[in-house]
Amino acid sequence: MIERISPPGAPAPRGPYSPAVRAGGFIYVSGQVPIDPVSGKAVTGDIRAETRQVLTNIQSILEACGASLMDVVKCSVFLTDAGDFQPMNEVYAEFFGAAKPARSTLIVTASPLKDAKVEIDAVAYKP
Repeated sequence: MIERISPPGAPAPRGPYSPAVRAGGFIYVSGQVPIDPVSGKAVTGDIRAETRQVLTNIQSILEACGASLMDVVKCSVFLTDAGDFQPMNEVYAEFFGAAKPARSTLIVTASPLKDAKVEIDAVAYKP
């Protein structure tokens, strides 16, 4: 069974996709950019603030699905500047602590959100 999830409090999708999809015990969270779900505005300029907003959005979506960051098994991180890796990684470590999901980090030329420096997606397992 596949369930498309658009939880309240999550940033509204800016395209034809669901914020999350549950397939069996897996929850796939679409790539999140630094959008404040309350104001609908982008948090840009500082990679730490952007990463915090992105991970807060992922955390909120997972919680609405009955899961948490501790259930995340894989993340993909997309950065527009390789120089932002270390500060992004510091904030990432604050959120995941000992959970340490598998991860890929890619440097990309641009973000779909103008001026955003980071996008992160996640896969969680919560049977």
